[in-house]
Amino acid sequence: MLEILSNLELAPFLLSFKLASITTFILLILCLPFAWWLSQTNSKSKPLLEALTALPIVLPPSVIGFYILIALSKNSPIGAFFDEYFGIDLVFNFNGLVIASCFYSLPFMVQPLQSGFETVNKNMLEASYISGKSKFETILKVALPNMKPALISAIIITFAHTVGEFGVVLMVGGSIPDETKVASVAIYEMVEIMDYSSAHIYSAILLLMSFLVLLSVYIFNHKQKKNFL
Repeated sequence: MLEILSNLELAPFLLSFKLASITTFILLILCLPFAWWLSQTNSKSKPLLEALTALPIVLPPSVIGFYILIALSKNSPIGAFFDEYFGIDLVFNFNGLVIASCFYSLPFMVQPLQSGFETVNKNMLEASYISGKSKFETILKVALPNMKPALISAIIITFAHTVGEFGVVLMVGGSIPDETKVASVAIYEMVEIMDYSSAHIYSAILLLMSFLVLLSVYIFNHKQKKNFL
């Protein structure tokens, strides 16, 4: 056991955390205005957009990964555009992993934020508008401070979900050391070669991390409810 721990390769974990951090940051920036709009609108297109946003929850990761792979390949208009004008290849590299992760983790950021915005007292929002604050100021200074549990939950769960991705990242990124070989892919390869001892160590680390993440979310939300009461 000590020998396995001493030879533990940290690169897949570091790559997973890097991918999760970038994905969470991008989704937070993009999803805040979108979740706000979903929480406030009565548009007929709202159910359609909510269903599209929630698709990654019910679709097999291999299906999402396959279509993202097709959409980003050099044979597609998007992939060809980035390759020709920017010299960027969007598949089998870290760039592709970020794009794929953003799609796959989208509902885990949008849904908590939307639920949080919907719980904010409407009178507080109206008072903000009446006092002359813009929508941006209202979101930043009124809505977000009053939905901290939802905001924290969205960030932590999105981060943890991205760390645990497997099917999508394998389809889009493959298993290139120090480039696309994240922790979940490393575990899969260990099982394939029947290196169960190392697989146990890697899996235990991810299991412990996932448990601690969920525990921290529940403790934080519980404290917020007690303070509110």
